[in-house]
Amino acid sequence: MYLINFLMYLGVTIPLMIFSVMLFTFTTPYKEFKILADGDDLDNPRKVSAAKAVAFDLGGKVLGTAILLASAIYHSIGIWDMIAWTLTGTISLIIVYWLFEVLTPMLKVRHEIPNGNVAVGFFSFCLSLATGILMASLISY
Repeated sequence: MYLINFLMYLGVTIPLMIFSVMLFTFTTPYKEFKILADGDDLDNPRKVSAAKAVAFDLGGKVLGTAILLASAIYHSIGIWDMIAWTLTGTISLIIVYWLFEVLTPMLKVRHEIPNGNVAVGFFSFCLSLATGILMASLISY
């Protein structure tokens, strides 16, 4: 029974993570995976920096989602409950990204990250990680 339960949750968790990453990439105006792929051009420092900034930004969202998902698995009363919490957390992470954009009018995140501002990418990473931790702690019954 435990193995079936494990496999059932695993079969839902992996697609949820992929779906969350896809949502993140659809809600930003830049193409994360293209920028990451172009980051191996060591003759172009701007592309390398852009890839680092995007890796921080997207990586923070993945880690934030993973933390939230782990808490949802632990606290949920069933698969549908876990899915609902994960989608709630994913939407929260997207909202935090856009709040970061709106609340920093002198700094346009949507331009800074693809232009290689690693500091902005790292700060976005921290915001996503903090959001994932806070959302994870809010899940309890």
